[in-house]
Amino acid sequence: MVTRRFMIVALSTLAAPALVRPAFAAPSQWDAWDAQITPEDFVLETSNPWGLHPRLLPRRVAANAGLKPGDIHVDAVARYLYHIQDDGSAMRYGVAIGRDGLYEPGVYTIRRKTKWPSWTPTAAMVKREPEHYAHWADGMPPGPGNALGSRALYLYVGNRDTYLRIHGTPAPRSIGTRASSGCVRMVMAHINQLYDHVDTGVTAYLYPTDGGPL
Repeated sequence: MVTRRFMIVALSTLAAPALVRPAFAAPSQWDAWDAQITPEDFVLETSNPWGLHPRLLPRRVAANAGLKPGDIHVDAVARYLYHIQDDGSAMRYGVAIGRDGLYEPGVYTIRRKTKWPSWTPTAAMVKREPEHYAHWADGMPPGPGNALGSRALYLYVGNRDTYLRIHGTPAPRSIGTRASSGCVRMVMAHINQLYDHVDTGVTAYLYPTDGGPL
């Protein structure tokens, strides 16, 4: 059930990009924002004020044999992210992936992770869709309306930042679709849980949209 408190929070989140916030926030502000984007009486596998299809809610499932614990695998066909566990299981989350022509399958290393990140669109994004991104060319401050949401995992190839992220989104109804400019989106309350269990240095496998191998 969607509580009045959460509805107020959700509506304020939709309006958040128009607000001006400082470029950086103190950890005390992080806690307040985490409370804003977490549903009341939140239960990871059952809470669903976002109206997601039930299959996109987090689940613990059996992992394929031979996968390394700690690594992340993104199934671009089913729109699932799997975080491999030590016991042979995986935590599975529903995600959104990049729109046609923008999703980039490959093997990446998570070299950085950040709570309540700021965000700056790439020059290519501003050029491609100035009506959406030019306003934020100098950066979008952190907060519940930020495009990267509450947490971000930064994908690298070697020491090169690819500008691809696994991140939260202020548009949770996009989960299960192809909606982003290349990144992998998650519900903010879900990535908050995942974030605490992901170590830097692990590998993220983003599989092709045709279901083929990397």
